[in-house]
Parts: sequence; C-alpha cells; structure tokens
Amino acid sequence: MATVLVTGGAGYIGSHACKALAGAGHKPVAYDNLSRGHAQAVRWGPLEEGDILDQARLEAVLARHRPDAVMHFAALAYVAESVADPAIYYRNNAQGVLSLLEAMRAKGVDRLVFSSSCATYGAPSTTPIREDAPQAPINPYGASKLMGERMIADYVAAYGLRAVAMRYFNAAGADPDGEIGEAHDPETHLIPLLLDAAATGGRFTIFGDDYPTADGSCVRDYVHVADLAHAHVLACERLDALADLTAYNLGAGQGASNFEVLDAVRRRTGCAIEADVGPRRPGDPAVLTADPTRAMRELGWTPRLSTLDDIIDTAWRWRKQSAPAAATSG
Repeated sequence: MATVLVTGGAGYIGSHACKALAGAGHKPVAYDNLSRGHAQAVRWGPLEEGDILDQARLEAVLARHRPDAVMHFAALAYVAESVADPAIYYRNNAQGVLSLLEAMRAKGVDRLVFSSSCATYGAPSTTPIREDAPQAPINPYGASKLMGERMIADYVAAYGLRAVAMRYFNAAGADPDGEIGEAHDPETHLIPLLLDAAATGGRFTIFGDDYPTADGSCVRDYVHVADLAHAHVLACERLDALADLTAYNLGAGQGASNFEVLDAVRRRTGCAIEADVGPRRPGDPAVLTADPTRAMRELGWTPRLSTLDDIIDTAWRWRKQSAPAAATSG
C-alpha cells in the first residue's frame, strides 16, 4: 500500500482518483480548500482542509501523512473565466504548483503526478495530437498549465523529482457505481448542461456553428472520468522508472462535435432538447482530439468507458439520483 496525497481530492476528477487509488490498494489523503469541491465526495481516506497556496499547511500535512507520492488536481479549470480574470489562474494554477513543489522538497517527497491539460497545445495544426506536438496555449488556463509543466520539468532536472504530466482532454461521465459524479457551480461543461436541459425541459445554447468542422461546431475528445482516474493510478505506480518529466495524452482517440453530442444526449435520455446557436466563446479552438497511443503502450491503459453512450449513461444516472448537495465539483 502506498499513501498518496491528492490535492483537489474533493473535486470531480480528484475524488474519482481517490476511489481508484483505494481500489488499487493504496491510501488516498485528500487535500482541498473546499472552495469548489465537496467534503461529501471524500469517502476513501481522510480529508485535510487547506489551500494550495499555503505552503506551511502543505508541509504540515506532508509531515503528518508522509505520502509516497502526490497527485495534483487542485486547479481552476474554466477557459472563459481564465480569459476574463487571468490573475486568479496564474496565482492558483502556476503559483500553486510552485507552492506544492517547495513543500514537497522541504519534506522529501519526490514523486508527482500532475494534472495537466490538452489546453497547453492551443489550436493545433494537426490532429489527433501527440505528446511532441508544439505547446502554444491560446488562453490563460492553458498557459497556466504549461507554466506548471515547465516548473516541474526544472525540478525534475535540478532536484531529482520523478514526475508525469497527464494532459487529458474533455473529462466527462460519472462513477459507474453511482457514488460520485459531476456538478460544478457554475456548470460550464457540455454534457451535464445538456442533461440539465433534458431533465428540466430547458433550452440549450451551442456556442458557434461557423468553425471549420463538418457541422460547424467545436469537436472535442471526451474521456470518461473513471478512465482518467485509472490512468493516474497507473502513472503513479510507474514513477520510480522515470528519469525525466514524461507526458501522456489521455483521450478516447476520436472526437465528437457539439451537435453530435446533442444528438447522442437526445437519443440516450429519450428527451427532446431545444437548442439555440450563440456566438463562439473566446479561447475555444475548433478541434481537440488525442492520440493516446503512448499512454496505452507505456502505462497499459485502455479507455474502457469512453464511448459517448457510456459517458452519457453514467452521467445521466448520476444526474437523476443525486441531490445538489451530494454532487462533486472541481
């Protein structure tokens, strides 16, 4: 059994990672300030409340639990919000990485799985995207994640840190057992918004129908949150074999347009959803799809639940059974 500190462990992806760690025989310790996460989502190990910018608090928690590794999910992740208020993204996402790295160095913790993003690639010239594609983010969120990767790479080179950067695409779906799921406040993700419209009879807005894609809407690679969590566990178990910062793209390997997701939600829920078309959102590239070959080859990872049907079905079950207070966030 390994003890793993999971920053952002009360959030959407972090809580699923905690469950996956526990299922693999490890002990997760969630570290979260609960600003966008929920204490109810911490079910597989202890919760330590604290902010990622509080280095002294991080050092105290590391000293208490003496983890073998850290998984770092504690970040802000709204593209539009990052464009409107970049300061909080550079403070939380970039300065927060430095705070964590210094706390880890002070307490002798030398293994890190970093939750990065496909947003570091910006608007790629070719898809699907490989890990060696140029990283040229087009919004502050992607830039803050790239800054985190750069700091981690420098700590790997200078201080002997072992680390991986998990560049995942569009996380979606909910725990297949129905124990945890997604409900951000505010919610900005396509699938839960469509499911809300299906449940309430509300209207939905597609942002942009003039992109250079087959139907004019954005194309994204949707990966099930349980598959993401499993990949993080596999990467954590491989850290001792690494000498440099290693990056892995995590996605299903194929994209779906916004209109295709809309049609799939209508089909899987049996609900009519009225949709309008609005203007593009700032900072949204036309197409983002992953080449997950490296993760599949080196980690032995397979995205088993990352079909649109599985993603929508698990998210729909969660949406119907969960009360707002029980939903996870982050």
